[in-house]
Amino acid sequence: MTTLVKVTQDGRRLEVVGLALRLAGALEAIGLVEVARHPHYRTIMNVAPDATHMAGRVPLTAAEAAVAQDALDKAETRVLADPLAIQERFRVAALWKAREQGIE
Repeated sequence: MTTLVKVTQDGRRLEVVGLALRLAGALEAIGLVEVARHPHYRTIMNVAPDATHMAGRVPLTAAEAAVAQDALDKAETRVLADPLAIQERFRVAALWKAREQGIE
């Protein structure tokens, strides 16, 4: 399921697709960062004073961030309930455990 978050000034679409934020179809971020906690806080405030969150390189207002976070939360709920996704998470966890123990 795809949810439109915003259209940038240059016409690219920032969308939530599954568990990721995509800008013009390319992966941009897998989560939101509060501007107040961002390492480039001052620069962001100078460029986009109404931004409350960042999605990768894209500043978001409070309303846009709420839409994005809601879509990410719904996608996570769907994935957590999917039996195939549960099986895949266990498979990956077993691979990581084996790698930690030196088994490849």
